[in-house]
Amino acid sequence: MAEIQLSTPQKRKLRSNSTPSPMQSSCAKWKSPRRCVKDCPKSHVKMQGNFGDKTINTTKSPVKKRLSESFLQKPMWNPRDVEQLNAVKEALHVSTPPATATVVCREVKYNRVLDFCKESVEQDKAGSLYICGCPGTGKSLSIEKVKEVLVDWANESALQAPDLLSLSCTSLSKTSDIFGKILDKIQPRRKANGSMSPLQYLQKMSSQKQQSTGRKMMLIIVDEMDYLITKDRTVLHDLFMLTTFPFSRFILIGIANAIDLADRFLPKLQSLNYNPFHVERNIISDTWCCTFLDKPAVITYRAYSKDQIISILQQRLEAFPYTVFQPQALELCARKVASTSGDMGKALSVCRSAIEMLEGEIRDSIYSLQLPSLKMGLSDQQRGDACDKSPIQESGVVRVDHVAIALSKAYRSPVVDTIQSLPQHQQIILCSALKLFRGKKKDATIGELNISYVDVCKSTLIPPVGIMELSNMCRVLGDQGILKVGQAREDKLRRVTLKIDEADITFALQGIRLFRNYLQQL
Repeated sequence: MAEIQLSTPQKRKLRSNSTPSPMQSSCAKWKSPRRCVKDCPKSHVKMQGNFGDKTINTTKSPVKKRLSESFLQKPMWNPRDVEQLNAVKEALHVSTPPATATVVCREVKYNRVLDFCKESVEQDKAGSLYICGCPGTGKSLSIEKVKEVLVDWANESALQAPDLLSLSCTSLSKTSDIFGKILDKIQPRRKANGSMSPLQYLQKMSSQKQQSTGRKMMLIIVDEMDYLITKDRTVLHDLFMLTTFPFSRFILIGIANAIDLADRFLPKLQSLNYNPFHVERNIISDTWCCTFLDKPAVITYRAYSKDQIISILQQRLEAFPYTVFQPQALELCARKVASTSGDMGKALSVCRSAIEMLEGEIRDSIYSLQLPSLKMGLSDQQRGDACDKSPIQESGVVRVDHVAIALSKAYRSPVVDTIQSLPQHQQIILCSALKLFRGKKKDATIGELNISYVDVCKSTLIPPVGIMELSNMCRVLGDQGILKVGQAREDKLRRVTLKIDEADITFALQGIRLFRNYLQQL
């Protein structure tokens, strides 16, 4: 017993003299592992005890980190300022080119196209390139940048800059008219020759050395090349074949949405009847060599990811000395667009639409403030002061609900429309099911759903209905194809399963103020 009494003070002394743990030194007031992790976001905390040994990495992704930092560093913008409003809308317009020297998130593709054009001009060599990808993936934007940089590079390198010709196949009345457009660029005042078509004339020019001597290289950019697809496919073949003639001066870049167009409609040029070889002159030996050609090189533009869309939106907004969007609002827009199409044009359109939502909200707020002022007979100065003190003025950034409404308009679907038109308690049931089915669980009984439903009602301060009425509402949702309700002896034992995507429920209810905060906690 004496040994126990002697060891106890020693144990207490060791505890009191022990050095503080890293967690204690980094967090002055330790309450819980969650609080400590939140207070020290840049640290990797190793939690022990009842939580088990696990390392929590709380470091944000670079894109999200930049979003949060820019939101905190810049002051809020004033959407009631017409100049600021128009400047932001202009920056988010699809036709507005980015201010950067290259194309954001498309640097590798852009450099490949530019290197191809530089090599063709430098070596005085014809060639062809096919660029494909879904709409809004930066194809046309990259080409516009290439055109600007190529001319400047040629002038700085003391090389002859190529002639530029941009064509959109949607403007052609006939597919074969494209050869006439090319010939008009080379010889604008050429007299029509009835015995020879524009294609034959171009082929003759590219086959004879004296015809091509002294003529500049020509960069031909053909957009919407899908429109040149015909039954016999001769127009496409003849167009790409122009770059294979011995003395051709054409650099052809075709742009289309079809990824497999080169495989389906441009098989190996060796199989055609037109001498499918390219002639190059060896300057050292003063000889000519023939090189057989394959189909054009293909560069594929993939759909933008969520982080890429956020980066591009940030790049367009970083020039402004104020904050326009909540970080969560930009992230919601990027996540939805990336999950559907990855179309950057769609993302820019949604952002502009969200700004218009805020603009309409401000107009309604001003009108509601001015209406009682007019009845009270206040002066214009007093009404202006009242408007300046409005809540909209204090929080004038584009919020998550603005973007959610803009997205619902851009991606209008029957499921989303149905959810948004449901009665309030049926929407709460879907919100409860969303909470219940997060994770691996895919079905539950009506009794379990009722517990989750009551929790949602308490958090939203809405009185819940009874379990019998809840069961009837589940049956109604089942008739609409939203839920699947099984059979059982008792209503509370019937199993319920979601028949629609959880993302559609989140998207539909995100714009409703009642559910916004609750959904953000899930």
